[in-house]
Formats: sequence, C-alpha cells, structure tokens
Amino acid sequence: MKHAANVFLLLGLTLATALSQTSELRTYTNTQGKAVQAKLIGVDGPNVTLELATGQKYTFAITSLSAADQQYIKSAALPAAAVPAKYTFKPGPNDKLEPASVNEVVGQPLFGEAPLWTSSAEEVAARLKIPQESKTKTASSYRSYTKDDYQLFGAHPFSVAMYAENDKVTSFSLVFANKGDLFSAKGGGEMHFDKNTPPAEAEKIVKTAMDKDLTAIAATLTKKLGEPKEARFGEGPSGVGRLTVQRWDWRGHAILLAEAKGVYVGVQIVTTAFADAGGKVEDTTDKIIRAQALANLEKRENGDVVVGDIPMVDQGPKGYCAPATAERAMRHLGVPADMYILANAGNSGFGGGTSVSALLEGIAPQIRNKRRSFDAWKGELKIKEIAKYIDKGVPLMWCLFSTKEFNDVANKRTKERKTITNWASWKTKVTEEAAASRLTEDKESSHVVLIIGYNKDTNEIAFSDSWGEDYKERWITLPEAERVSQQYFYVVGF
Repeated sequence: MKHAANVFLLLGLTLATALSQTSELRTYTNTQGKAVQAKLIGVDGPNVTLELATGQKYTFAITSLSAADQQYIKSAALPAAAVPAKYTFKPGPNDKLEPASVNEVVGQPLFGEAPLWTSSAEEVAARLKIPQESKTKTASSYRSYTKDDYQLFGAHPFSVAMYAENDKVTSFSLVFANKGDLFSAKGGGEMHFDKNTPPAEAEKIVKTAMDKDLTAIAATLTKKLGEPKEARFGEGPSGVGRLTVQRWDWRGHAILLAEAKGVYVGVQIVTTAFADAGGKVEDTTDKIIRAQALANLEKRENGDVVVGDIPMVDQGPKGYCAPATAERAMRHLGVPADMYILANAGNSGFGGGTSVSALLEGIAPQIRNKRRSFDAWKGELKIKEIAKYIDKGVPLMWCLFSTKEFNDVANKRTKERKTITNWASWKTKVTEEAAASRLTEDKESSHVVLIIGYNKDTNEIAFSDSWGEDYKERWITLPEAERVSQQYFYVVGF
C-alpha cells in the first residue's frame, strides 16, 4: 500500500476518489450549454477534474455540469485506478540520490522531495527567483533573463523558463549560449530596436561559447548522474525542432541537453514518460480548440471585441519578435512551440532579426500536422478582415514599423482609454487625431505583433507585443496603423 499511496500522491487524488484511467474521451456539457471532449480524471469532494486530449487538466464544481454528466461522474467513481503514464517511471540507479545532492550540480534549489510535476509552480518559481511571465485560465509560465552570475548545471543560462498547468509544473526550458542573447540589444520592450552591432567574428564567438557551455553542462551532469543516453526529442524538421539530445534521468525527471548547431545550447526538464515518447504532444481536435477560443473572446460594453487569455512570451533584449509572436499564436491554439526553436527555423541573425517568411515557411508543416490551418496574405488593414478571425477567437500576426512615434501614440491612447466613459466623444477625438497624424515608416523598426481585437464604432484595433505583460493590450486607430503597416499578415487558425 506504500506504493499505492505514493501513486495517488503523485496524482493529487485520494484513493477513495480515484477514477478509471481507461475511460475514453467523451463530451461533457456545462449548464450554459457549452461542450468539450475530455477524460474523467478525479473527484475531490464537490469538485471534478477533467483532462483534455492535450493533457491540460481543469478542476471545477461538479454542479456546473449537466445533470446527465453529474450522474455519469457519480457512477464512474471507482475504489482504485491506474496511474497516468505521464507520472510513471522505471526506477533507475540515480533515484537513490537525495534532492539536496542533485541540487548541488543543478546549482539552484530546483528539486524537492515531491516531484516537480506535483509541485506548486508558484512555490518552485519563488525559490528559483523566476518572475511570472504569463497566466491564462489554466496555464502559466515563468521566465527570467538572468544576470551573469546565475548558474545552472555549471554554466550561465541566458533564459530560464518554467511552464505550468493549473499551478503544477509541466516542464523547464533553459537556454544557454545562443546567437540571439549573446548579441542582444541594449534593453527590453521598445528599446529592443536599439541594437549593438554584431562583431565581425560573431559566428566564431557563438561557436566558442556554445562549445564551452555544452562541455561544462555535460561534465557536471555526468559527474553526478553518470553517462548519458543518446535520444531523439522534439517535433518538427530534423535539426530544427527535432534534435539529438543527451539524457539523464532522476526520479521521474528527464534532463535533456541539446545543441542546435550554431544557434543555441539548451536543457529541457520533462517527465520521463514524455521523454520516452520523444517529446511528441497529442493532437487536439478542432472541436475542442474552437470551443476554447470562443470561450476566451471578450465582448465589452463599449464595443471592444478582444481575444483574451493569450499566453505572453517576453522576447527579452533581442530581436526575436517574430518567433516570440509565432509561439504565442501557436500555443493559443494548442500547438507546442518555443521561440528559440522557432528562431532556428527562421534563420534569425545574431542578436535577432528574423525572416518572417522563412520562419513561417519552416514551421507551417508543424502547424498543419497539429490540425491547425495557416493563412498568409498581403493587403490593407480592414476591420472586416480582422473581425473574420477575431470573432472566432483567433489573433492575427501583423508586420509593421514600430517607430518611437507609433509607440508613443499607442501608449498614450491605451492609458487614456482606461478612464473613458463617453465613447461618442472618444470616437470624435481619435478620429480627429488620426486625420492629423504624421506617423511614417522606418525600415529600422520592423516588428511583428498580434492583432487581438477591434472596435468597429471607434475604428480602432488592439494589438499585443511580445514585450511582457505591460504590452499585453494596446490600442491605435486603423488609419494610424495603416501608416506604419508593412501589409503582411499571418494567421494560425482552424
């Protein structure tokens, strides 16, 4: 029974409330008539936990479901259950090592007595000093662009990212020497356009730094956890999304060290079951994604229509707006993505500067393989065209010239909008300001954002930059946006 108790601790369920894991996906309907396909995972008092095909779990009151579903849940309760494969692992020689001993080579208090996968994401982030990057209804992410003295596995990571669902850790993505951060700009947010000139021998510098980190990390892990196994991990084209990795296991955690030649050295920490599956994520049907997207659509009293709950990805002090924005659009519709891997697909330059067409051409097959559609076109900004996607809960990727003047106007309008009560007067004001606008293009400020909303009455659009939560939603009039538009648009849809 000791093993069984540990099993249900991993599940976050008690023995009495465990449910059969052999059940198939079925349709559940709430009292408002909204339907979703999911598996029944567990019952804890008045609450039920359902799992989507993506692996995302949702816990809510049983009484929020239809009477038929409530009866089904009651009849499905069993005294015992199999453990979901994602939580199981084969005992290995490293498992006898205590967390404190493993943390010595990690260099940070990463591991505790409980597996990461059952640990509170907030608590893990706090002890690692990683600030929250994004939070949606069910998912959250934490990211830190670390200081030079921050060490993990014997090397300095430029980016430390942790992902979670329902406040439980799902994975870590650590990026060490890479051609983006090694030649990053002078600042984050709007300052990322103020770039340093890459050294003439940038390629040599990147290779030297990557070789150093790769050797140091491998040596540090091997000294404590023994020789690694070689494996293939990830989705997408070989050499871009799917890489050969060195793998070490400890108590259900797989530590994967990868090198994308000339691009980055990275470490991922995932469940051993996910590593065994090669990093392949189950597809999510359009029916589920459509329902989720519509549920996130906000229709406000003032006429704003905005896609909410889009995950934030902070590109940091480098020109990774295209891969960061693409990651946001993909993750919003259930397609796994990482901006560093996407930058590899887009042949990003030193310090950033990504070919949007190359990036999207590289990732289009992955998007379509996950049953999502991919549209691209060139043309003028039109509310009617924007609304066609926004009304389905789908944001648009928009290429523009994000000049200082443009950002000043957007920041000012967004701040003023928060105090407006007379929207008729606001419409007159912004229409007059748009007519008098002198915004112009600037080839040095090429940028990619998500268009996330519109207001037909005031002729405004809402957009979101990959610069952190402060830039999650900003507003500009359509005529002003057209003045700085590159007139290229891309949509991950269904």
